[in-house]
Amino acid sequence: MTTLSKEQVRISRRMSQVLRHRPEAAGLTLDANGWVSVADLLAALHIDRAALDVVVAGNDKSRFAVAAGPDGVERIRASQGHSSRVGIDLALDPADPPATLFHGTPRHNAVPIKQDGLRPGSRQHVHLSPDATTATAVGRRRSPDVVIFKVDTAAMAQAGHVFYRSENGVWLTAAVPPAYLDEHSR
Repeated sequence: MTTLSKEQVRISRRMSQVLRHRPEAAGLTLDANGWVSVADLLAALHIDRAALDVVVAGNDKSRFAVAAGPDGVERIRASQGHSSRVGIDLALDPADPPATLFHGTPRHNAVPIKQDGLRPGSRQHVHLSPDATTATAVGRRRSPDVVIFKVDTAAMAQAGHVFYRSENGVWLTAAVPPAYLDEHSR
């Protein structure tokens, strides 16, 4: 993975916006599983294939997946993080999570989370990290002062909660009730 230039970061952010939240803003329509042809995305964003390849390969969180479709046409999608209004089915199979996962968030979110649990907000799923280090990095995208929650996923799974693992290793679930959360000390 390489460090992206400012221009490449700008392209990555634009791709995330289009592939996760507002495809119509670029004149695109995602299929039911969030895919769009690479050629259509390149044309819509006015970028070349080399720029796209650098952004996909250099993205620090593997936010994008590229694959050939059943018709042989190369396609791209965001690995997760779609707005609920976009209504994408990533077609992920339920997966048995590790016994514990983590969630990092700015400190000002801690009290509401302790009361209400983790909710997806405008996204389709709650995102969970496999370790506290990753959760810390995720939380710090919004604030340097973060709280890490440890999630008892073993108990959640036993209680019938369903988990999915996205292509880039992020764990997804519908919500995490407060009973399954503990503040993690770093």
